[in-house]
Amino acid sequence: MKEFQLAPAPDDARLTQQVDGIDQSGAQVTTRVVIEQPLTLYLNGQEIVTMMTIGDHPDCLAVGYLLNQNMLRSDDKLTGIDYDEELAVVVVRTERSTDFEEKLKKKTLTSGCAQGTAFGDIMEHFDEIELPGDAVLKTSWIYGLSRKINQQPSLYLTAGAIHGCVLCEEDRPLIYMEDVGRHNAIDKIAGWMFLNNEPARGKIFYTTGRLTSEMIIKTVRMGIPILISRSGFTAWGVDLARQAKLTVIGRAKGKRFLCLAGEDRLIFDADIDSHADSHAAKHADSHD
Repeated sequence: MKEFQLAPAPDDARLTQQVDGIDQSGAQVTTRVVIEQPLTLYLNGQEIVTMMTIGDHPDCLAVGYLLNQNMLRSDDKLTGIDYDEELAVVVVRTERSTDFEEKLKKKTLTSGCAQGTAFGDIMEHFDEIELPGDAVLKTSWIYGLSRKINQQPSLYLTAGAIHGCVLCEEDRPLIYMEDVGRHNAIDKIAGWMFLNNEPARGKIFYTTGRLTSEMIIKTVRMGIPILISRSGFTAWGVDLARQAKLTVIGRAKGKRFLCLAGEDRLIFDADIDSHADSHAAKHADSHD
């Protein structure tokens, strides 16, 4: 399977705009900034949520959001995904009749950027999920993934103010999604996997964002047993990862990382003295 089957498009003129300003010396500068815009999601005839997003891959974002909110089931059959760019609306249609009026009345938003998600919904059935027990993570894969992802052209490197999530296999980054909220980026990955019948077995999830409870829960719901971030942890995130037997790697920059859950999957096969910090430190600024 080749690397970066789907990658960020930093040169897409629809995603950024030029803005004039001044720098620290008072000199006039022109820089690119990310455009965020609302996207209203409907499931069949029911309005579900309005999200702030960069606007790319609305089909993946819509489906992934519904999956992670337990509004779509893994065996659901979609009859259509209709996107109207002018109206900023995406409609997901299913064979199964749906009605989430009561569910939508009680929402507790998480700490996700731009627009949180309904915490009670993503926690549903969390205790019932069993992650693959035969998954392993070689330390050489961590270093390889960090290097390749940090070197890949992205909106973050171009304009900042963005989060990225990457679906990986061994040391190969496969699908790289970005958005203004880390929850949007992970939902896009979940939606892409559903729409492309991509199995979770053998996969690794990489995020530039913090390892919060939301990120842990969504990774577990996707059935992926390993989560890597160049950012840090929250205590509840660690507790949930240990409960779910999820391997969690944080602060992965250069040859350094911390594993606070699922350390039994680690295979120390890399000579850390051969992996310099300089390149990763140059590119791996925190997205917090």
